Amino acid sequence: MATSLSLPHKGSSLQQFYQLTKPRVVSLIVFTAVIGMYLATPGWVPLQPLLGATIGIALVAGAAAVINCLVEQKLDALMARTRARPLPMGQLTSAQALGFAMVIGGIGLWILHAFVNPLTMWLTLATFVGYAVIYTVLLKPATPQNIVIGGASGAMPPVLGWAAVTGHVGFEALLLFLIIFAWTPPHFWALALYRRKEYAKAGLPMLPVTHGEEFTRLHVLLYTIILVAVTLLPFATRMSGLIYLVGAIGLGGVFLHYAWAIYRKYSDALAQKTFRYSIVYLTALFAVLLVDHYIPL
Repeated sequence: MATSLSLPHKGSSLQQFYQLTKPRVVSLIVFTAVIGMYLATPGWVPLQPLLGATIGIALVAGAAAVINCLVEQKLDALMARTRARPLPMGQLTSAQALGFAMVIGGIGLWILHAFVNPLTMWLTLATFVGYAVIYTVLLKPATPQNIVIGGASGAMPPVLGWAAVTGHVGFEALLLFLIIFAWTPPHFWALALYRRKEYAKAGLPMLPVTHGEEFTRLHVLLYTIILVAVTLLPFATRMSGLIYLVGAIGLGGVFLHYAWAIYRKYSDALAQKTFRYSIVYLTALFAVLLVDHYIPL
């Protein structure tokens, strides 16, 4: 293991550093944070907080992903889904990854403090600690409830976006937090179901490994029911209107169909489809929230 940060060479390009940040995950984080910004104001978001918060949150989220990859590199090498990442492949060293995370994370926090507001910076730092330390280091290897508890950090982006625009956290922001918090368990447990053998091989106490498939399938269904109920709260509290209500019911109905199918007639292919739909679901739900915000009915 290298003891100092070195420059990228032929086998460790900028593309490999970029892959360490889990760009697909970060893109969803940034998307929900930006929606939070727009929902926080009746008009358009001023350019400075919009750009500052977007860039700052993206950099800190990327840094958290790098730390996750750094801590789990030995486990990643055991799983087909993650063994091609730069650290298990030996394309980057641990020192390079740590240095990269420190640089982009530090820049991201500075941008948030200098161009947005201190509250957003501190909330983003807390989110970083929640994911990179509390979830990755403490919860994930210790309890099958890692996704439920650790989901709090993953649910923070719209709260960060809201704080970036308003300078405070309103109850509407907490409703957005609650939606993602409820979405996280069925999203990840669908993945864990069809990757259960890999998680077992890696020694991670994911729910299908510790409690079995049937128990996990039931909990996917139960948490999906909770999720659909939670998504009705923005309409019930008059945060949103009919466009959102119709969208939430339609999108939730499809998710419930998948969850029921998993419970009744499970297959790995179905779990994989459910996992993929869950990403589409969250993206579409927040997009409908945005449309409803500017076209109220």
